Amino acid sequence: MIVLTDIQLKYGDRHLFNGITLTIKEKDRIGLVGRNGAGKTTLLKILAGYISPDSGKIDYPGSTSIGYLKQEIDFLKSRSIMEETMECFNEINTLKKEVEQITHKLTEREDYESNEYMDLIEKLTIHNERLTYLDEGNIEGKTEKVLLGLGFKSDQLNDDIKTLSGGWKMRIELAKLLLTQPDLLLLDEPTNHLDIESIIWLENYLISYPGIIVIISHDVQFLNNTVNRVVEIELGKVLDIKGNYSKFREEKEKQKAIIEAAYVNQRKEIAQKERTITRFMAKATKTKMAQSMQKQLDKVERIEIQQEDTTAMKLRFAEVPRSSRVMIEAKGISKSYGDNTVFSDINLKIERGDKMAFIGQNGQGKTTLAKIIKGALDITDGALEYGQNLYYSYYAQNQTDLLDPRRTVLEIAEDAAPPELRTKVRSILGAFLFSGEDAEKKVSVLSGGEKSRLALACMIMHPCNLMILDEPTNHLDIVAKEILREALIKYSGTLIVVSHDRDFLKGLTEQVLEFKDGQVITYLGDIEYYLEKRELSNMREVELRTQDSTSSDKKTVIDNRSEIKGLQRKIKYCERDIETTEKKIQELMGFLSESPDYDSQEYIQKSKEYKSLQDQLEGKMNEWEQLSMALDGLDQG
Repeated sequence: MIVLTDIQLKYGDRHLFNGITLTIKEKDRIGLVGRNGAGKTTLLKILAGYISPDSGKIDYPGSTSIGYLKQEIDFLKSRSIMEETMECFNEINTLKKEVEQITHKLTEREDYESNEYMDLIEKLTIHNERLTYLDEGNIEGKTEKVLLGLGFKSDQLNDDIKTLSGGWKMRIELAKLLLTQPDLLLLDEPTNHLDIESIIWLENYLISYPGIIVIISHDVQFLNNTVNRVVEIELGKVLDIKGNYSKFREEKEKQKAIIEAAYVNQRKEIAQKERTITRFMAKATKTKMAQSMQKQLDKVERIEIQQEDTTAMKLRFAEVPRSSRVMIEAKGISKSYGDNTVFSDINLKIERGDKMAFIGQNGQGKTTLAKIIKGALDITDGALEYGQNLYYSYYAQNQTDLLDPRRTVLEIAEDAAPPELRTKVRSILGAFLFSGEDAEKKVSVLSGGEKSRLALACMIMHPCNLMILDEPTNHLDIVAKEILREALIKYSGTLIVVSHDRDFLKGLTEQVLEFKDGQVITYLGDIEYYLEKRELSNMREVELRTQDSTSSDKKTVIDNRSEIKGLQRKIKYCERDIETTEKKIQELMGFLSESPDYDSQEYIQKSKEYKSLQDQLEGKMNEWEQLSMALDGLDQG
């Protein structure tokens, strides 16, 4: 059991932690959540021993081993992937040497009853138990298994780590931690650089992990599948609720409602007692009673409503320069790297105001095509034609890695700002929650979410009519994601977004381009329309690799069954809408029949609403009838 008691930490005038007390038990899988900059990464660093709090203490059981996955990883030496990963077994090699030394000492001693001899025996036992726990006899096989689970291929394992991107280096570091199995595993956004298959593999691995896990993540589904407890940091305090993330949100809302109701009731009771006391104090015969009542009232513990962090970045894009109607047209383009064909014979027309999402498995060419459109990569074959007056903004997957860690937030923003905005840089940073001293912070001390906000602030300072965003929600908290989404919906320019985040994409784009097996298939609708057409329930099913059926008869049956399911789902939604509309109509009928004032504005407004709902109900009934007839036709077929 690990116990944090009254942890206090202050940065300048800001209390990051204001008396945090937390008990972490064996087998806990804790999801650490909160707004960007709330202190999640800082708390992990305190648990890891990298940072000391201003006051308070942490009590660990003796010989607790700790593993910490940082957001930034770099390897200094040139080694193969396999060699670098197996560096984690240095503990095994050290333990083996110490076992040999202890064994040699024991053979030379004859003081079998002495304390020193017994201490050596105890130490030898502990070391052997640790070696057994680490399964030192099968380290190479285990290493390969974990690397393959995290997405590496067998023929990659001898490649030099210097050729890898930051995301793949992160996977090596994660593999090292999983292989050493520390008693306390601290993971800071482990899914940011993983494809969906690796995320699912990691989920299954963590479910059976023998130690304690604390995870920072903004991936709701990942948290739901891995944690049994959620701790939220907000304004220096923690809220601790058992269950997965969905349970946490539900319980938080319940607790909030209960506390608010209790607060209101208590305020009423106090006000009533204060009135009584005031009335009694005016009468000499009841002064003592009033004083006694006042003393009792003073002892009542006041209910306080927990403060909420309502700060939010303000995101608004500059006026969009006008471009030609056809901005980019791809005619039969292909892209290959040696013998590896990423995609071939792609035809695509991007017009002014289009908003499209690129989705699909990792490695299918989404980022490659985004870079080709931007002009950062050449095509192998075909033709790419550009329209007039194009102004790009490009947010890369590794955009936050491109920020110079030695510079301050203000210096980065000033360098990015065009001359006409230099005097407004501090105001722009303030809109992205970098006000006062925060603007003077070095990039090296920023959290992943804060770096993402800084990168977005730099991007919006340049007017553009074609915005290309490659996984822009990595590191952003749930509130920041929604703010970005709403701003992009209002953006009047052309948008291309690469993402696997269903909630973020919902209602954002008008086209979905699926990348699969070297081809691109266009769906004219948002992500919900795409999932419905493909009969998929979530984005994970999009990215999982599945084998195509070779039987045309089987495909026909599946297609027919899919269409039936689609109609059944639409009928279900339609019936739900009819039921809701009928309830609203009944409520309005009750109001209209009982209202005595037919000329009032409220009555007139309710009458209009009643007529509108009647029209909606008729339309829904017609839709239900048509869907039912279509379903009957398929069932008979």
